[in-house]
Amino acid sequence: MSAQATQAPGVSGETSAENPARRRLLLIGLSLGYFMVLLDTSVVNVALPAIRSDIGGGLSGLQWVVNGYTLTFAALLLTMGALSDRFGGRRVFVVGTWAFLLASLITVFSPNLGMLITMRALLGVAGAALLPSSMAVIATTFTDPAQRARALGSWAAITGAALAAGPVLGGVLTDALGWRSIFAINVPVALVSVLIARALAPETKLNTGRGVDLPGQISAVLALAGITFGVIQSENLGWSSKPVLAALAVALVAGVVFLVVERRPAGPRGPMLPLMLFRNATFSASVLNGLLVNFGLSGLLFVMSLYFQQARGLSALMAGCAFLPLTLPTAFNPIYTGRLVARSGPRKPSVLGFGLLTLGAAVLAVGITDTGTAYTVLIGFGMLVFGFGVSFAIPSLVTATVSATPKEQVGIASGVLNSARQTGAVIGVSVLGSVLHASGPTDGSRTALIIATATLLLGLLLSAGFIGRNGRSTQPGRSPR
Repeated sequence: MSAQATQAPGVSGETSAENPARRRLLLIGLSLGYFMVLLDTSVVNVALPAIRSDIGGGLSGLQWVVNGYTLTFAALLLTMGALSDRFGGRRVFVVGTWAFLLASLITVFSPNLGMLITMRALLGVAGAALLPSSMAVIATTFTDPAQRARALGSWAAITGAALAAGPVLGGVLTDALGWRSIFAINVPVALVSVLIARALAPETKLNTGRGVDLPGQISAVLALAGITFGVIQSENLGWSSKPVLAALAVALVAGVVFLVVERRPAGPRGPMLPLMLFRNATFSASVLNGLLVNFGLSGLLFVMSLYFQQARGLSALMAGCAFLPLTLPTAFNPIYTGRLVARSGPRKPSVLGFGLLTLGAAVLAVGITDTGTAYTVLIGFGMLVFGFGVSFAIPSLVTATVSATPKEQVGIASGVLNSARQTGAVIGVSVLGSVLHASGPTDGSRTALIIATATLLLGLLLSAGFIGRNGRSTQPGRSPR
């Protein structure tokens, strides 16, 4: 089956590649799809206390509300990237968007914590389909490297608006209509996104030799689920308890199995993660830094949401507003970052981004030691610096990964990067949430932020040492070989 044969009726080459207005509208539609995915992450954090008050659950239950979504999202991104390569980015994006819409409707009516966590996991499955498929369509539509860098910057800006809007929107909806309304907001966004994609998205190049790597997929899920369960449940059961030790053992064995099965030769049922991609230093550093940036970002959102409402006594709305200095830069600065990457490559903005992330986390660790005015100002400043760090780091990592990868493997490469990012989010919420649980809202938050600072400092060193140092070109005007 050829790409032309699977292209949507009425979607011409001129639509996808030559008409600037249609390309911009398509970019908006694709970005809205991932907008939902990020919104569902950021919007839920400020609603956690309201969820606990309504349907119960301790801190570990709240961690599962967050991680039930990100765990399946992270574990299935590689497979969804492979499916995007095999069946076409347009088809996978449309199916995933419809599934996200339906799952969001069901989540609104969750009667208990168990059902909510289950539906969050199903939302993660649907969300995993949207990211690699949307990036594959963008890579097909914007073939010029400089145009692609600007498109990815715009894509990051629109999706970054979800991070900006999430805490405030979550606070407004939770205070006015209850926590269930935060999932209903996905429905109109999903509908607009899927209608645009169906009308304008061209089909991407098909790789019919790709199949589903069941051994790799199962071992990846077991590894990530095992470590998540072990870390979260250690709060209540202790590290030496049998369930925790068993979960960590499963994670270790599954991780080893994953690496072994992914080393087998390529073929129709070959590995979902081609390990040869990691021979490129830029690709490897970008993937690891994707994990580190979301470790810090998701862990900070979880910890600070509870800190604002428990230690400071803020309402859901005011807690959401307290995140504005962090989230607003992510709504507009990625456009500038995309242009900067197009001019100079991804290394400088990546270094700048991780430098700001490290500084912001360190300032926050100092700011939460007291409730005085000066410390409140420090919190706001730390949030602002951290937000600019996010807006420089993530678009540069996306561009570095795509540019360091052969075009026919863009779907799987984007899946690798974003699987690493969501894995970092799962680990960040698990680890920093456990630290918070062990030491209380203020002391625990401070310790968690110190850990985040050290983690992001490692990302700064990796960006300075490896991104853009070798491999395929990431400079504007030069296509990846």
